[in-house]
Amino acid sequence: MLNRRAALALPALLPASALAQSGPSTWAPSRPGRIIVPFTAGGATDVTARIIAERLSTVLGQNYVVDNRPGAGGNVGAELVAKADPDGHTLLMCTIGTASINQFLYPRLPFDPQRDFASVALVNQVTNAVVVHPSVQANSFQELLALARRQPGRLNYATPGNGTSGHMSGEYLKFRTQVDINHVPYRGTGALIPDLLGGRVEIAVDNLPAYIPHIREGRLRILAVTSRERWFAVPDAPTVQESGVPSFEAVAWFGMQAPARTPRPALDRLTAAVLEICAEPATIARFRELGATASPLGGADFDRFIAAENDKWREVVRVANIKLE
Repeated sequence: MLNRRAALALPALLPASALAQSGPSTWAPSRPGRIIVPFTAGGATDVTARIIAERLSTVLGQNYVVDNRPGAGGNVGAELVAKADPDGHTLLMCTIGTASINQFLYPRLPFDPQRDFASVALVNQVTNAVVVHPSVQANSFQELLALARRQPGRLNYATPGNGTSGHMSGEYLKFRTQVDINHVPYRGTGALIPDLLGGRVEIAVDNLPAYIPHIREGRLRILAVTSRERWFAVPDAPTVQESGVPSFEAVAWFGMQAPARTPRPALDRLTAAVLEICAEPATIARFRELGATASPLGGADFDRFIAAENDKWREVVRVANIKLE
């Protein structure tokens, strides 16, 4: 049984003042900063970072730019931040992969996700989705499973990379449904989508937001979402649970981290700024337009959230015997 303490349901949105971990800080950035996105442009991680960066530049009075550093399931970008100067000017747009999952998949990481980062804030969450090219002869998740069972080892499913929530969702689905399909890791969603649109890969399991325009325009077909309940952005898409896989749930999340040893005043100011931004109606609306929900949690609460996620995904990797290819 999976550890249910790691359930991904999050607290209701609260005012930033109620979520802040401490009183106001007088720290301010002394020069332009950057937010490292450990994946290619165009995916949910990148879009979320750009929304935060735009407002963070205004709130803190210094320009924060997005710097995409993809590779190794997010580990390349995460390592860069882990080794950056701990002065509040280099931040990581972390994901469920870099902050939790990868440590259970990779035998040797160039950083310690629990010791080399300081939590700033949890930002938002999105569901994953099972999306197919229109040429795939399946109009439902059940039909896709039937197709995979008729053709074991012949279908491929793509994800933004090893260790991503898409990869974990896909491998866990394989374990729970006992189907034989091949994992094809890409260097981010931005690299994956053109191949899926062109039919060079048949299936994607990935964060929903980047696929919504293509689904709405009929270029791709969504078969299921991996959240516990139907997702507001695609209300007609059934959940994997509804499609015959009991108790299945896998929701991705995104947050902000800084290098460990970042001074407390800087962390407090960054946390307060990000929570303020996530509580703004305009930010909430922009997240919803993308298919995501704002889910702000401050540094200490974010630490506890990550600890619970570690419990969950450590167990998923074990029971599903997930291996890197």
